[in-house]
Amino acid sequence: MTVITFRPAEDLAKAAELTLTNMRSYYAQYSVEWDKAKIRDMTQQLLNWDILMAGQVVGVMRLSFDSEGCYLRDLQVDQQFQNRGIGALALAEVEKLARASKASQLRLRVFKNSPAVQLYQRHGFSINDEDDRFYYMDRSVCL
Repeated sequence: MTVITFRPAEDLAKAAELTLTNMRSYYAQYSVEWDKAKIRDMTQQLLNWDILMAGQVVGVMRLSFDSEGCYLRDLQVDQQFQNRGIGALALAEVEKLARASKASQLRLRVFKNSPAVQLYQRHGFSINDEDDRFYYMDRSVCL
């Protein structure tokens, strides 16, 4: 089995490009006006982590923390590396980071028609709210 590792993101522009590539169909469907520069600028204040497989960046995860806990702002895995368990390993790493920061809750927002909804539900997230585009999901951090 190939080892998946994590490190603070080294190239926010490349991470933004991955997000834009993965999310392009959602942005088009919902008329969201994003480009690589906007994504890079928006994510600079977040904690950005590269996801690596055998030393190659294959994904990115972005976090923020507040008084309510850890907010998974983004989890992207390059399309050619999806469906290999990388998302599940990334969620375990998010929980580890949340625990280290004394967060008691994990939260996220996901497009309703995203296949990631099932991933999050398999990992204990519940839908606590929704709007026309998104599910708002959360779960407790296992301390």
